[in-house]
Parts: sequence; C-alpha cells; structure tokens
Amino acid sequence: MMLDRVTTVGGSVIQHGPDSDRVYLMEMEAGDMPGLLLRINDLARKENYGKIFAKVPARWVRVFRADGFCTEARVPGFFRGEEDGHFMGKYLDRDRAADDRQGEMERILALARRHPEGRCEKTAPAVYTIRRCVQADCDAMAQCFRNVFDSYPFPVDDPAFLAESMADNVLYMGAWHESGELAALASAEQYRQSGHVEMTDFLTVPRHRRRGLARRLLVALEREMQQHGRLAVAYTIARALSAGMNITFARAGYRHAGTLINNTQICGGIESMQVWYKPLAADS
Repeated sequence: MMLDRVTTVGGSVIQHGPDSDRVYLMEMEAGDMPGLLLRINDLARKENYGKIFAKVPARWVRVFRADGFCTEARVPGFFRGEEDGHFMGKYLDRDRAADDRQGEMERILALARRHPEGRCEKTAPAVYTIRRCVQADCDAMAQCFRNVFDSYPFPVDDPAFLAESMADNVLYMGAWHESGELAALASAEQYRQSGHVEMTDFLTVPRHRRRGLARRLLVALEREMQQHGRLAVAYTIARALSAGMNITFARAGYRHAGTLINNTQICGGIESMQVWYKPLAADS
C-alpha cells in the first residue's frame, strides 16, 4: 500500500495520495488564497482522487462553498479561539458522498450522547503507569501500532517517523503495564499557529482493553496541553463505527461537531469519521 504524502504549497500543508483517495488541506495559509484552491483542485483531478477535505477558517467558507465544498463539521473558536473552523468536503466521486453504514453510525452517535459527561479518573490502576513518551520508546511504539492497526493514514509503524514527529509538534502519551509492556498509546498533534490540538492515534492492545486507559491518556494529554496556554481548542476525528472512542470523548466533555463521510483510510478501508471538540480552558 502506498502511503499518502504530506507536502507544502506555499505556506499551506496538504496530505494526499491513493491510500485515503483524497487531498487533505491540513493547514491553510491565508496568503496562499485563492490560488491554493485552484491548485488542490488541479491536484485532485490529475490524480483522480475521490474527495477533497479541508479545514477552513470561517472567513473563507463562502469561497469554498462557491467551489462545490460543503461544511461537514464546524468547531467554534477553532482558530486561536477567535474564529470558527469548518471541516469541508468536496466529492469528486459522487458515490463517496454517501455511507451505507449511516444507520449504524447514527446508533453509535446516539449511544455516545446518552453517556453523561463526568470527571475522568486522574490516575490509572496501580498496574499501569501513564507517562509522556520519549525518543527511546519509539521502537516499542512502532511495534504497538504495527500489531494493532492493519493500516493507518500516517507511517506510525516506523520508529523514525515517530521520532521526527515527536521532535516537531506531536506529544505522545503511553500507558505501561507493570510487566513493562506498552499497553496503550495516544497523541496530541499541536497546531501552534492556528491555536488548536488534535487528540489522535488512540490504541489499546487487545488484552488491555476495557480498563479505561483511553480516558486516562486523554486526561493526561489535556493536562499537558493546558499548561502550554496557547492552544484554545482540543478536537478529535474519531472513527464513526468505534463506539468506544466516541463514548470516551463524549464522557470527557467533548461536543459533537459533525460527520465526515468516507473520509479516512484506516484498518484497510475508507471510513466515515466523527468530529468532537472541547475548549481547553474547560476543566477536564
């Protein structure tokens, strides 16, 4: 499987490739507009991708809608706590605009919403230690990703990729069992200029599931991000068919922002995703 590539166009960052069959505008530099919109359209048509996905500041939404994009999710204060962010999709393949698993997705979303918000426990069970990952952990982390996911949007099974991202803008948090085994992982991908952080890369080794480790990792990541003070909003893009992850974020006080249809390649197929968000000033 060919991994999608991350590249820059002017000051903007895009990911694209046949893996997720899309162009993903991850970070938009206003100075690159409106030419940036033309370039991502040209790229998508040249490579015959099925979708263009973009995170768009509110001021540019009208321009994107005029080009055929629709808002699939909206996060208040996404940009530095001052401007809403729209997660927008344009479907070049019309069949991709609908998901035949819609009924199951709605059932899971309703289930998550029924779980009341409550304070997550601040400490893991005694047999687990929650701590920030360091460079020396990258081999174990890569092996963990390799064992749990058949495929993933980024090369997280490569220790060199993990080390590079750790040195750049990603904070990884792990849960270690008393035996020394890495039992669970999660990360916070920080977009410092835009003022938000994506809570992502959640995994739990199967034999360590149902012990609340994802919730505890999320609490630890939020605590770290709140100490930075420059990041106004935390968000996640969770698999729509994962009841556990959607419930985890609902219980932690995250609000549902919308659904991204057939958006992300993970575990061997392209899946729809739910967007959840939370102001970081809130007590987690």
